[in-house]
Amino acid sequence: MEPTPFAHELAAQVSAPLDTLAAVEGGGTLPGQAAPVHLAGPSELLCTRVLPALAPLVTAGTRLRVATGLTEPLLEDLRAGRHDLLIATRRPRGRALPSVPLADEEYMLVAAERWTPHTGSAAGPDDLCAHLKDVPLVTYAEDLPIVRRYWRLVFGKQLTAQAAVTVPNLYAVVSAVAAGAGYSVLPRSLCEDHLAAGTLTLLHEPEEAPLNTLFLVQRPGADANPDVDRVRDTLRRVALAW
Repeated sequence: MEPTPFAHELAAQVSAPLDTLAAVEGGGTLPGQAAPVHLAGPSELLCTRVLPALAPLVTAGTRLRVATGLTEPLLEDLRAGRHDLLIATRRPRGRALPSVPLADEEYMLVAAERWTPHTGSAAGPDDLCAHLKDVPLVTYAEDLPIVRRYWRLVFGKQLTAQAAVTVPNLYAVVSAVAAGAGYSVLPRSLCEDHLAAGTLTLLHEPEEAPLNTLFLVQRPGADANPDVDRVRDTLRRVALAW
């Protein structure tokens, strides 16, 4: 059964008083110690960008409880009070959950060098698409959402390829592609080190690369914990350089 919009609004309204009550009760924390900050988002982004950025806060005493997953179920968990902050791949619908744009993630068409003897980054779009018909496609989902979007926005075409390999997450996609399994479309944050090392090659550099805006969503009432504010402000500051 799907919660109604009214149920979402009600959950948002009662979360703040419940947080205040938890603060009065102590929440199992030591005197003077803030409760842990419950943070959620895509596993790849958390590992490559977020956790390194929050390391100084942890050394200063902030405690984190980190969860990973897809945006839709994580939003439901946040509405239920399980998370304080969520990095979402889309803006939440409605007004119950406050959110701000955090960063734009750029997506890149990449493969290992062995697949690019006749194309390289200078190949024209039509030649490149023709060449890639003979190259295995590696993706994290059978319906190819990232690759299909890239083909539509960059090449103005419908993707006709099917996945040769599907794996559970983008880390596994990077690993397989860098090892020579084929090509894929991946976030820049996961490709940078491999591109610098030469284990991945950029196949195409469009005038405007496809972007996906990330949003920082905060549960109403979560700011009863001052460490939530510290984590939020740190993420907004460091994301300017992402």
